[in-house]
Amino acid sequence: MSFAAPFSDPNYRALYIHIPFCVKRCIYCDFPTEAVAYNDPLIDEYVGQLAQTIGTYALRGLLDEVETIYIGGGTPSFIGPARLAKLLGALDETGVIANNKEFTIEANPESLTDQVVAVMGKYHVNRVSVGAQSFIDDELKALSRPHDSGMAISALDKALAAFNNVSLDIMCGIPHQTMDSLIESLDTAVGLGVQHISVYPLSVEEGTGLAEAISSQAFVIADDDQQADFMLSAKAYLLKHGFEHYEIASYARRGYRSAHNQAYWKSLPYLGIGKGAVGMGLAHGSRFRYSDQGIIEQLDAKGQALEDLMLGMRLMDGVPFDAIDQVQGLLPSTWECFLELEELQLVRRSGGYCQLTDRGWLLGNEVFMRILSIGDDEDGRQPDG
Repeated sequence: MSFAAPFSDPNYRALYIHIPFCVKRCIYCDFPTEAVAYNDPLIDEYVGQLAQTIGTYALRGLLDEVETIYIGGGTPSFIGPARLAKLLGALDETGVIANNKEFTIEANPESLTDQVVAVMGKYHVNRVSVGAQSFIDDELKALSRPHDSGMAISALDKALAAFNNVSLDIMCGIPHQTMDSLIESLDTAVGLGVQHISVYPLSVEEGTGLAEAISSQAFVIADDDQQADFMLSAKAYLLKHGFEHYEIASYARRGYRSAHNQAYWKSLPYLGIGKGAVGMGLAHGSRFRYSDQGIIEQLDAKGQALEDLMLGMRLMDGVPFDAIDQVQGLLPSTWECFLELEELQLVRRSGGYCQLTDRGWLLGNEVFMRILSIGDDEDGRQPDG
């Protein structure tokens, strides 16, 4: 097992580490993960390789500018306290933990034990993201989640007792879900006191158990109109209860926006470590996106400019006019695209920014594809390498 060495970019601002193991694969999951036994030696081998890679990258200076760390999966909490301590110890030895401003670890309710929480605290984790998805048992069962609502509440109580920054995932469009049950889940989350909530629609990915269940008519999920109603209701509820809607799927109490995720949306270079992890670096004037399998994508100046606009439009603050003006210098149809989006009521101009409207938020993929297709005949995208 090995991880491809990234470009020697000395300016990586964010570090992502992928743990590709879970106690079971959920019916909707298409992430690069696998279900293994807790005592599988494959986990020990993988954690050892991660620790070695972290040390190598530190010696090359690739961690010197890192400001945020995110360990995701899969289920990082599933690997248990001893393996987690080995991984976090390797990070700690590099000094990157001491220098970072946000250190997040994902956890699932069934594996967020007191011992795991203690290890996180020892190594200065300051943000935990809990994958609850719902607090309704029938909905959790439909998703084949390995926890029930009681476990989710207990896990959040532990997290909130130990950390002052806890994020939670909630899903819309789950089989059996109603508007009342969605609001009940949100009400539970808000009542527990979480500071950050991600709300996203259940998507059907090819090759998943969910896709097969829908094809066989074993499940019926919400259609686009129902999903829109769910998302609008969730937004209205969270705004009413003091949350800011700052990114397409993200809501936070004031002061609790995710610094790590904003690094992605602001196109800061980030280092990905682990099986299936993706990173983004700069070399020879081009932006490269890579994984442990090699280069995924290369963008020249025009491609970078369009991607920056697209990612910036994920943030509810939008992109400033001067950023659009700069791209206009490269691609003369840039403002034409944004004005067309405005005519379609997908974006609005406000305070020197172009921002998504509610309609544009719900139809985000259409907005993003239109932006990325500006000047197609001069597109900076290169063939996969």
